Amino acid sequence: MKAFLLLLVSFTLSFTASAQASDIEMADQFRADGKIYVVIAVVSVVLIGLFAYLFRLERKVTELEKRNK
Repeated sequence: MKAFLLLLVSFTLSFTASAQASDIEMADQFRADGKIYVVIAVVSVVLIGLFAYLFRLERKVTELEKRNK
């Protein structure tokens, strides 16, 4: 178990170090063109839709569980 945790920490540190070293040119270009706001809006709409669907599904499941009892 200790070896697994050590391996996990070493992978995490190596990925973090490599992620910080690289530049993301696509994000810089989107930011320069002002399109980053469109990307953020689309991601936000998708996430809000997903959370609304999950909330509605949870209510339906709870209602069915109450009916089943």
